[in-house]
Amino acid sequence: MIDDLMIITSYYPPEIGAASNRIYHLSEGLKQNYNVTVVTQLPNYPTGKIFKDYKRKFLSKSHQDGIVVNRLWVYPSVSKNKIVRLFAMLSYSFSLIWFFIWHRIPNKVIIQSPPLLVSFTCLLFLRSKKRQLILNVSDLWPSAGLELGALKKGIGYTFLKKIERFNYKNANLIMGQSNEILAHIKQITTQPKLFLYRNYPDINIPKSQPQQIIKEKLTVVYAGLLGVAQGIYKLCNNLDYSHIEFHIYGSGAEEENIKDFIKKHPNLPLFFHGRLDRAELHQEIVKYDVTIIPLLNRIYGAVPSKIFEYAKLGLPMLYFGGGEAESLIDTYKLGWIAESGNYTNLNTVIATIDKSKIDYNFREEIKQKALIHFDFNTQLTALKRVL
Repeated sequence: MIDDLMIITSYYPPEIGAASNRIYHLSEGLKQNYNVTVVTQLPNYPTGKIFKDYKRKFLSKSHQDGIVVNRLWVYPSVSKNKIVRLFAMLSYSFSLIWFFIWHRIPNKVIIQSPPLLVSFTCLLFLRSKKRQLILNVSDLWPSAGLELGALKKGIGYTFLKKIERFNYKNANLIMGQSNEILAHIKQITTQPKLFLYRNYPDINIPKSQPQQIIKEKLTVVYAGLLGVAQGIYKLCNNLDYSHIEFHIYGSGAEEENIKDFIKKHPNLPLFFHGRLDRAELHQEIVKYDVTIIPLLNRIYGAVPSKIFEYAKLGLPMLYFGGGEAESLIDTYKLGWIAESGNYTNLNTVIATIDKSKIDYNFREEIKQKALIHFDFNTQLTALKRVL
């Protein structure tokens, strides 16, 4: 008889972004060995508005490729007002408590963190000697919020640090996406088992290389969320365009600022293409010479999942974010590294990239490294042994 397993997350398709993709692939991989149920909020990210197909609903239940998906009411918001944002997070926590009261919860539960308050709610209300609670930690909040400038030290920050400690100490198993995350948790508690779970994508590696865009200049592409953490608007303002064309795909909080910048600088080789679905995006971005993966500030514990996805696509990378991800780019020779936050160094590195050497063989080498070192199924098999 197959055991039941529940995954509780704030993000899930049709929402976009690394968090949504990460949990989707995890749920798809685990459904071969478990009856998987996903509990999430009504989709609203990154717009802060409930998606059209889910408006005026308090609860939505569906069966998607063998997975039961329960979507709960939430007060969505992308407001910068801290009280409004807090209420938005609490609204989902209240919905979860309601769900826990009226539904049977299996003995294995994977809880996505952050948001801290959501994971705290789950760990507080689902504690049981019979139940295994697995915390999937993708970012180190609240310290990451401090580094991003989204939080300041004070009573609120101290309160969140206490919640963080509670969460780690009350989990039976913690899955961390980086060695830095696991090292941080070890400093707080040695109680739960720790497992390094990278965000390897479950995608097929293209067999043939699509025709690249033939340009004299180096073609650089960014694809993903246009949020504060990525700093694409600041990047647009600081790039030296004499050597490159810069193409942007995605949506998010900085989208209008980026569009406005392009309008005000019509002579720059800077292009915004909007948002594409994942399959179409993969077909487009491999046509460019290099993809840039930036972080506005170096965030301890952060390893962008784009690294593993783009490696599988054979797309050379320019990493501009610091931290553990730099060692991955360097160790596996996936592209170039620029000093985090140093735009002068970034432009210098870009100027040294030889477009002629970004050929078919170089891209195939990257694909082969991804096939060996970033394999989703190998990692999933190891995870199943500890669940």
